This record gives sequence, C-alpha cells and structure tokens, in this order.
Amino acid sequence: MAESGEAEILFERRGAVGLVTLNRPRALNALSLAMLQAMQAQLDAWAADAAVTRVLLRGRGGRAFCAGGDIRQIYALAKAGDQAAVDAFWRAEYGLDACVKRFAKPVVSLIEGLVMGGGNGISVHGSHRVSSERYSFAMPEVGIGLFPDVGMTYVLPRLPGCTGTYLALTGARIGPGDAHAVGLATHHAAADDFDAIVDALAAGDAVDAALAAHARPVPEPGPLVAARAVIDACFSADTVAEILARLDADGSAFAAETAALMRTRSPTSLALVREQMRRGARLGFAEAMLTEYRMVSALMRGHDFFEGVRAAVIDKDGAPAWNPATLDAVDPAGIAAAFAPSAGPEPDFAGSPER
Repeated sequence: MAESGEAEILFERRGAVGLVTLNRPRALNALSLAMLQAMQAQLDAWAADAAVTRVLLRGRGGRAFCAGGDIRQIYALAKAGDQAAVDAFWRAEYGLDACVKRFAKPVVSLIEGLVMGGGNGISVHGSHRVSSERYSFAMPEVGIGLFPDVGMTYVLPRLPGCTGTYLALTGARIGPGDAHAVGLATHHAAADDFDAIVDALAAGDAVDAALAAHARPVPEPGPLVAARAVIDACFSADTVAEILARLDADGSAFAAETAALMRTRSPTSLALVREQMRRGARLGFAEAMLTEYRMVSALMRGHDFFEGVRAAVIDKDGAPAWNPATLDAVDPAGIAAAFAPSAGPEPDFAGSPER
C-alpha cells in the first residue's frame, strides 16, 4: 500500500523532467490496474508537452524499484469471475510497456532494489536503465505458472548466447554486474546519488552527461557470466527435457542447482517458455507483445497460474500442485494453442488500440 493519504503512483513536473514515483513500498511497488492506467494517461500528456523533455521512473522505499504486476489483484479479480477486469489489466500493462518502447523522449529508470516482472516492462524498454548497488533483476514467472511477459518475448532471446533462455526458464536473479554484461542495464550509480541525478536532469542537463557525471564503476559480473559456457551448452537444446538432461550430465554445482530449480517450476510454463523463446527471436516488438497477450489469455483459462499465485502469495505454503505435474504429461497441442489468435478483438501494440 501507499503511505496513508498518498496515491499509489505519484507524478511531478520538475523542470524538464516528468517524474514518476511508484509509491507502494510495502507491496514492493507492485503495479495495480489503476497505476497502469494512470501512468499511461500521464505519459500521453507528457508526450505532447514540449516543456517535458525526458521522463524519470523511480520506486519508493529502497527495497524494490518494482516487483512486477499486482498478481494478488489479478488473482482476486479472476476468482471473483471478473474476466473483463483481468483482460483490462493485461491490456493496460502490455499497452504501457509498448508506450515506453516507442516513447519519443528519453525514459530513464533509476533502479534500486528488486526489478521483476512488470517492473522490467516499464524500464527495460526505455532509453536508460540505471542500476544501483542493490539492483536485482529477475523474471520469475515460471515459478507461478506464468511466463516472462511484458516484452520479454522480444528482449530475452536477443541477449547474448542462451542467457535469456536461461533467465526465462529458471527465474534466477542476477545483480548489476551480470545485468550490464548482457545489456539489461545501461548505466550504474550509487542509490544515494539518485536525487542528484534527478536534479541534474530537471535542470536540463543532457541525459548521458548527467548520468556520466554520477557514474560509479560497474560491479564485477557474477554467476551468469561465470557460467556462460554451461548455459550456452545446455540451454541451446530444443526441448526442456533435453536441457535438463544436459544439465544433469554436466556435473557442475551450477548445473545441478539450475536443474533442481527448474524442476520446481510449472511444467506447463517451462514448455511454453521454451517455445516462446524460440519464436521471440524472429518477432518484431509489436508482434511479440501480441504473442504475449495471446499466451496470457490462454493461461487465464488454465490451472497453474492460479495455483502458483496461491502457493506463493495467498497461502504462502511454497508447495504448488502443478497440473500436469510432469513435463511428459504436458500436451504439445495445448502449448501450440496458446500462440493462436484470440477469439475476440486483439490489441494492436504498434499504436492503435484494437486490431
């Protein structure tokens, strides 16, 4: 929740800057439907305001820039039978991500703490992503029966080697060193300097010059870079089963830990994500976003997302009962169907609202 009496998302015009502050620190700045809609309206206004020459995104509280979309809200809406509101959430979130991607002015995210799920959707498609010493990236959706969405169909397959596929199929967290090594972050600064960066950009300083003036050395890369050879060798396999077989045969501690982590994830999500990463490498951005809308629409009619959220967020027992429970039992036809066009009108993420 936001602090008492304050909105969940704050907008401020500060000199040349349009400043967005996510203001749900106790919820790790998770994005509600109202926040998504408000941010979309504000970006539209700033796009037309010549006095605003750059947009800055921040999260309040220090623990998280943004931990993602508000899956608790989605779960509650779906359980209440409000499918229209669930659909509105996904349309709003993906539409906002597409807006950030095509925004004509610099979008600078100052990232302190966790940046997961929808937090990456509103930041990674922008022009500048500034990590801090507490930066921690993850797309952990396979752990709740979902898939890395918010444009990750486009982003992750384009990371070096098979690092994107690894991140998608494991949900593993990486720090700033690894994020810079693969291009997820563009600049690095101390969180204590974020206010000074805002001031410099508000004063009209050139974006790159302002960030350079407050730059700190990027931390050394971590496990993602260190294990790159194993990742590329194993995650280049065509199927999840073969990836796991290669990890099992590798014999390293990293491979064993990775295989064990994957075996806790939704088998349906794993199969879906392997195909998502294959297709995503060939898709343009708007096509990738439409693919995600089709995928998420299909999963909202299934089992594992709701079971995953129950286990992780509602009951917090950490023991999801996936259905099907094994990779062998996942129906290939069901995976293929998740990529098929939806029955009703679909969003057009290239700019206009419907297609």
